[in-house]
Amino acid sequence: MLCNRIPIFLTIIALLSFTTRVSAAEINLSAAASLKEAVNEISDSFARRHPAVKFLKNYGASGTLAKQIESGAPADIFISANPEWIEYLKNKKQLDAASIRIFTDNSLVFAGDDSKVSSMQDLIKLQRIAIGSPKSVPAGEYAAQAIRKAGLDKLLDKKLVMARDVREGLMYAERGEVDGAFVYLTDALQAKRARILFTVPQELHSRITYPMALTVGGAKNGAAASFYIFLQSAEAREILVKYGFTIK
Repeated sequence: MLCNRIPIFLTIIALLSFTTRVSAAEINLSAAASLKEAVNEISDSFARRHPAVKFLKNYGASGTLAKQIESGAPADIFISANPEWIEYLKNKKQLDAASIRIFTDNSLVFAGDDSKVSSMQDLIKLQRIAIGSPKSVPAGEYAAQAIRKAGLDKLLDKKLVMARDVREGLMYAERGEVDGAFVYLTDALQAKRARILFTVPQELHSRITYPMALTVGGAKNGAAASFYIFLQSAEAREILVKYGFTIK
């Protein structure tokens, strides 16, 4: 179960860090690829207040990032595009369980350049559809859920083109290499060629949440604890909303 209250010990660490200014330190941040622009802006804002802090960022598919952390890749904070990979690392004792909470929410859309497509049922008209690999890409998992619940899995099975992450799927659509792609609303809003053809009905897939947590090592890093608190600030939320994310 995801907690919504900030652990007292983390608050103390963060307050001490903000009071004395975070000294020279590194924050290793692993986050879902769809968060890249928003998290970059949030971290830049934090860095302006604490210029001695250096961010080392790793963006990619949530499953890939989780496996990297499990294998020993340095990480202080992990932000996943679904709860599955947070739970995976929690069960592996890699995360500070008390720090798990929802960072933000998103929506799933279908983007492309075919004006004849305006619903899930219209997808049968297409030949090639990009989808993030459901085994490691949450956006792909949500899309697969929607396809199954819409009763289209057998009709679309041979038309699906697997992408390494949601950004790659959007790139395929932008280049015209596929007829369209299942992507997050926040990604589609940044597209230059592909446009949003329809929003996938929320009843067809699980709620799209981005849970975050400090790793066991990150909970001992004062700078990481401070940034973790900053990620929940009003300023950070304003930035998320600007990029199309929602806060519930």
